[in-house]
Amino acid sequence: MDLCDLNTIKALLGRHGFYFSKSMGQNFLIQDWVPRGLVEGAGVGPENGVLEIGPGIGPLTSQLAAAAQRVVAVELDRSLLPVLDETLRDFSNVEILPADILKLDIPALVDEKFPGMVPMACANLPYNITTPVLTALIEADRFACIAVMIQREVALRICAAPGTADYGAFSVYCQYHTVPELLFDVGPECFVPAPKVTSSVIRMVPRSAPPEGVEDEKRFFRVVKAAFGQRRKTLLNALSAGLGGVDKEAIKAAIAAAGLPENIRGERLGIPEFAALTRALGDF
Repeated sequence: MDLCDLNTIKALLGRHGFYFSKSMGQNFLIQDWVPRGLVEGAGVGPENGVLEIGPGIGPLTSQLAAAAQRVVAVELDRSLLPVLDETLRDFSNVEILPADILKLDIPALVDEKFPGMVPMACANLPYNITTPVLTALIEADRFACIAVMIQREVALRICAAPGTADYGAFSVYCQYHTVPELLFDVGPECFVPAPKVTSSVIRMVPRSAPPEGVEDEKRFFRVVKAAFGQRRKTLLNALSAGLGGVDKEAIKAAIAAAGLPENIRGERLGIPEFAALTRALGDF
């Protein structure tokens, strides 16, 4: 069954009385090169156990199942379960788990489902849950690779360099924990119904260790969040507003101690500069 063929999709959904849900951000692929490219870009192989989020009718799931040792696909929409029973019936290495990925204990799930395998996470993510799902996958600290299709705007933000318009706190978070790479773009014409924006497939390889020596990650990310809290302000003023209780003169001295210009903006700092600034600020 060609799960990216529009006529096949219409007949399949008609048989099961399925209707698209706008609230769940459902857009089904109608170009088979897209799931193939995601699987190839992730480097999925027989040693991998893959956690998929939101299989839809299963075009990516079937590609993953053909390459991986095992696939566990988490699907929130229970009306899709009978559809998936039909489309994936020939794959004995696939398990469909009816659940909300954001309510699952992902580390425990991975440990239970993929013993002895190298875990990966792959998904065509609904736009409305991209950031919390990526954060949960990163914090699970279980995956050798996270490969997802997301809104291009978010993909650019994740990969953005310091000093660019797309660079922000989420860029720092993702680049601190992973090495992200934008693999390819996917136009609206590749989906039904067609979204109003372009998507991108991104690969994120978790780091074995942070790129910089950070003694206290909580303080580090508090500084990052404060620095981007008011982008138009200088770093000094943004930190003064965002780090309640920290004396402005102490912040000014820390900026100088970190070797940064007094009038620099937070958006120009990379991870090494944020790490140096956090160290210079000391306890707060």
